[in-house]
Amino acid sequence: MKDAVPVPAASAKVERLFIKPNGGVPNHPRLPALLYPGAVDRDARLEAVKALCVSNGWSGLWDWTVFDFHHFHPASHEALIVVAGHATLDLGGPDGATREVTAGDALILPAGFGHRRAEGSGDFRVVGAYPKGQESPEVLRADVEAAKAVKTSIAATPIPNRDPVFGRDGPLIAVWGAA
Repeated sequence: MKDAVPVPAASAKVERLFIKPNGGVPNHPRLPALLYPGAVDRDARLEAVKALCVSNGWSGLWDWTVFDFHHFHPASHEALIVVAGHATLDLGGPDGATREVTAGDALILPAGFGHRRAEGSGDFRVVGAYPKGQESPEVLRADVEAAKAVKTSIAATPIPNRDPVFGRDGPLIAVWGAA
């Protein structure tokens, strides 16, 4: 594997997912989830991907898989960068969207946005990261009452000033800053 080499932000493909609350998952009232196919070199080393996130002000780093149950973080945005394997992710709750992800893809999930791994290869692994000040995210399972209780904290979660992959000029800044 080699060092992470981000695709220039200007040429990065970005998919925006706006999904209404469903199945006990609140999702974010204004911000879409962002999917960056091929955001980093698919052979990038784990350490290089972590260093990329840190260089862009994201921390609370971990590497593992994605939980296999619908969950969300009520006061933390989350970056997931696929460093190995492939998976099918359910995004935005039980009635949300399904996306296939593979090594090199990145997802930026706003606070409240539901996600789960529906299936994946045995080697599926992601690097997770959070903006400074949001490094210890609470994990809530999909639950209608919990979703209602955290609406205010979701909307109040500060937007980071840097994209975890592309820095100050990244798609997150352009899309979420305009939301």
